Amino acid sequence: MTYALVDCNSFYASCERVFRPDLKNVPVVVLSNNDGCVVALSKEAKNIGIKMCEPWFKIKDSFSKKGGVAFSSNYELYADISTRVMQTLEGLTPRMEIYSIDEAFLDLSGINFCTDLKEFGYECQERVRCWTGMPVRVGIGPTKTLAKAASYGAKKYSATQGVVDLSKLERQRKLMSIMPVGEVWGVGSKLRKHLNKMGITTALELADTDIKLIRRRFSIVLERTVMELRGYPCIGLEEHPTTKKEIVVSRTFGKKVTTLESINEAISDYAARAAEKLRHEKQYCRVVSVFMRTNPFRLQDQQYSNILSYRLNTPTNDTRDILYATRKLSKKIYKKGYNFIKAGVMLSDFYDKGIYQSDFFIPECKRPKSEKLMETIDKINGTGEVKVTFAAQGIKKPWSMQRYLQSPKYTTNWNDLLVVR
Repeated sequence: MTYALVDCNSFYASCERVFRPDLKNVPVVVLSNNDGCVVALSKEAKNIGIKMCEPWFKIKDSFSKKGGVAFSSNYELYADISTRVMQTLEGLTPRMEIYSIDEAFLDLSGINFCTDLKEFGYECQERVRCWTGMPVRVGIGPTKTLAKAASYGAKKYSATQGVVDLSKLERQRKLMSIMPVGEVWGVGSKLRKHLNKMGITTALELADTDIKLIRRRFSIVLERTVMELRGYPCIGLEEHPTTKKEIVVSRTFGKKVTTLESINEAISDYAARAAEKLRHEKQYCRVVSVFMRTNPFRLQDQQYSNILSYRLNTPTNDTRDILYATRKLSKKIYKKGYNFIKAGVMLSDFYDKGIYQSDFFIPECKRPKSEKLMETIDKINGTGEVKVTFAAQGIKKPWSMQRYLQSPKYTTNWNDLLVVR
């Protein structure tokens, strides 16, 4: 087996640069919801001392003086560019696993017999750059864990030009000898501390550790990691993503919310989005939950948080059914006199279509033409031209997220298309 991990460089920041070539070599940061803190940054921003999760209000002035540019999060743009990158990669290999919004594993089995793998990596970089404008790095190895390690090397060492091939054993051991064990795929901070106490500080030391000791002291998961570092594939390619167990949509409000009317609007808006995601997964849910809380950092405020669930008679993915449940729950959770700062909706207990065995004593209340209506709404909303919403979601939405620095939705909104003069 041979795998390649293709990973987009500074994904959010690079997405912002696709339609802003003037930002090349300029420090760029992307901010969290309500422009709270830094959640993504370019290499140039790191070089001037900006760190992940720094509060925006603390670094705003100094960052601007150094020529930096900040953006509010633009998730519609990021999701669309991610889709374009993945579609481009699909044309390079017969089998692929989308690992995250900015990463994908490619199965290169057979490709190594007809082309040099390092050259394939550079061709992959060039194809993605030409077709989407996104810079990527490529890590190649006989296992997914080694491909991840190769990607680390491609990111860490500029001399590689963003491509590292670990097909040969000597190159594997050379990179692992200078790779901290905490950078190994699947080794988190707690596990790293335990390994460090045992004197295991590099990936190579982990690979050379007695497998019986690893099994006895840790778990089969780490045992598989060690075997993968030794070049034995233990983690296969997942071409079809597993069905989600639950769907959560939550947001921090743009300002404190105190009225039940505003709470209901926000919850309804999140419920509609959750129902849309549920239909995208081709699933039906039986349990709807609503949660809300005040701001724990405002010690002068009365603190309150709660979550309640509602069990539907039959599984559904109709937004109207989910809105009915969330409205009942929000009324029960809401308390007058509190300053709410966050709320959300969670859908769980999923079923495939036609799988659920109904209760003999509870009559089914199916809405006529429900599936056709939801399909039509999703199709209209997917065009990017207009958006169909339910009255419960409100119109002005004063509670919505504040994103004052958001870039245009270049690829998903007709009104934001670039005009060439």
